[in-house]
Amino acid sequence: MENIICMKWGDRYSPEYVNRLASMVKRHIHRPYRLVCFTEKPEGLEESIVVRPLPEMDLDARLPERGWRKLTVFQEKLADLTGQALFLDLDVILMDSLDGFFELPGAFRIIEDWNLKGTGIGNSSVFRFEIGKHPDILRRYQEHGDEVRARFRNEQAYLSHCMKEKGILEYWPKEWCCSFKRSCLRTFPMGYFLEAKRPPAETKVVVFHGKPNPDQVLPGWHSPNFLRSVRPTAWIADNYR
Repeated sequence: MENIICMKWGDRYSPEYVNRLASMVKRHIHRPYRLVCFTEKPEGLEESIVVRPLPEMDLDARLPERGWRKLTVFQEKLADLTGQALFLDLDVILMDSLDGFFELPGAFRIIEDWNLKGTGIGNSSVFRFEIGKHPDILRRYQEHGDEVRARFRNEQAYLSHCMKEKGILEYWPKEWCCSFKRSCLRTFPMGYFLEAKRPPAETKVVVFHGKPNPDQVLPGWHSPNFLRSVRPTAWIADNYR
């Protein structure tokens, strides 16, 4: 039974994001699995989704959102889960089989950040880890949060650094995860006339980091300054459901 986990906290993402993720996972996996959502607001989630309480974390509400809460998946006991887990952000579109994300060897794998190639920094929209093996990562943040935030801009930079220190930082094959911004978003003004570019054929996951989000581009979208835009696009509608 493979563990696929996600997190939903606050009001940034609606239950529909989790439900769509569940639907996409079901279509793109060929092995026994359970999708576990850690959240403090389970209302509206479909019955097939396993709900577990959002792990507690003492975060200053005045701090900017940098994904630090995701570090709670590294606690020594993560609900009733054991073995390895594949973490998926809610703002992704699944395009192809997830089986390879479980089959590829390695103690820890993450996307190599498209904007920071060669720096040892990953993008944590898709990462795999062994549950309960790295409680020191969370503990270090809890005990030295100010120092960690002063040194690392966000959770994924800190997480990548910790795994590199341990000697287990490995990346997914670069073809598997593509950035919507870098690979699919058209340059001005073509986004107003043409659909978003289809991701490369080898892509398994399209990652929406920053803006726009997948649900924003479904009906068509443009940035506040009108320099970036997405027309309603068939491949997005076909896969994000």
